[in-house]
Amino acid sequence: MVTIIDLDIGNLHSVANAFRRIGAQVSVATTASEAAGAHILVLPGVGAFERGMANLHARGFGPLITRHAVERRAPLIGICLGMQLLADRSYEHGTTAGLGLIAGDVIRLEPGSSAERVPNIGWKPVDASRPSALFPARIDGQSFYHVHSYHLACSNATDVAATIAFGGRRIVTAVQRENIFGVQFHPEKSQDAGLDLLSSLLLHLENRTH
Repeated sequence: MVTIIDLDIGNLHSVANAFRRIGAQVSVATTASEAAGAHILVLPGVGAFERGMANLHARGFGPLITRHAVERRAPLIGICLGMQLLADRSYEHGTTAGLGLIAGDVIRLEPGSSAERVPNIGWKPVDASRPSALFPARIDGQSFYHVHSYHLACSNATDVAATIAFGGRRIVTAVQRENIFGVQFHPEKSQDAGLDLLSSLLLHLENRTH
């Protein structure tokens, strides 16, 4: 069972439909009590970091997510803004503390040439930084759909699962620390590549429990 957290910040229905398309059972939690005991917890979202954290705390999800990922060591998947919320803090519209599950800061994209634009919108080839549950060999190098103005700068290189080229350098587009996963891009908008990534990850997580 996949439990999707509803923070009222965007793309929940398209994310839920993507998981259903790959055969997952899906529930939606609007309160922390509805997500208690979840097997796999998904944190999606679009928009501003500050609003995302405000909605998360207003609905009581902060302690629930920490118990789920840290104490229970159950799978947590952040998507787009949901990945950024895993960080220590964001510098979007001031400084806002995040969940502190992936060490690092969320900072603004810096274009490297006049050809690059912020927000970064469109398909980008994603390159795995290391072997991981998110990027087995058949998925490494495929393109995924991005829409973002900020990115997560990880403090620990070992947390980086994949990167894209932007601003003349590699920036983080996916993270993994043990049972905690995050992707900056939208797998639910990335057609077959996105569904393949979600399916492969869920298969890995299911195998871990058997």
